[in-house]
Amino acid sequence: MSDSRPAPVELRDACIVAAREAIAAHGIEHLSLRDVARRLGVSHQAPYKHYPSRDHLLAEVVRRCFEGFAAYLDGREHFDDPVQDLDSLGRRYMEYARSHPLEYRLMFGTPWPAAAEHPGLARDALHAFEILRNVLRRLHGDGPGQCERVDMDALFIWSTIHGLVGVLDGNCADKLGIAPLVMDQAVAQIMDKVRLGLGLPPACS
Repeated sequence: MSDSRPAPVELRDACIVAAREAIAAHGIEHLSLRDVARRLGVSHQAPYKHYPSRDHLLAEVVRRCFEGFAAYLDGREHFDDPVQDLDSLGRRYMEYARSHPLEYRLMFGTPWPAAAEHPGLARDALHAFEILRNVLRRLHGDGPGQCERVDMDALFIWSTIHGLVGVLDGNCADKLGIAPLVMDQAVAQIMDKVRLGLGLPPACS
């Protein structure tokens, strides 16, 4: 009789898939290794071979979200002009947030599991933030004092676009009487305001 359970090498990745399915179905609060095992049809102890605790599993789920997010940002259309490249990056960020709501919520709307020692999570989160920093370094240069300017501008851009994501995906946006045309143009308008805030020229019409 053949054994249909995932092979040990496959089980680690299968646990991630099952965990994401569980979170999507019931919320992060109900994630457990027991439920993951049940979904995979393996023994209750099998996931522990790869994830010592529920927090370790969650940390790896979130890490992979950041890994995919960074790859998505890196896959944008690149421009030699850093202003154009910044605009491309902002639009790519919005595309990801709107098309990957679960992953976006896990990265930016969920407390990181404190009990899990997972250096890879911080590393991949930093990689995603460094993409924005690198574009701003091209814009501002690497002179004295520019490090602080880069980080301040990065936080300004991130919080602005993150805020727009929250508004567009919130429960009340469609009940505020905002014209559909305004909502359709919101991303372009926000990017224009970001340029203005950074003292950059507006986009060409």
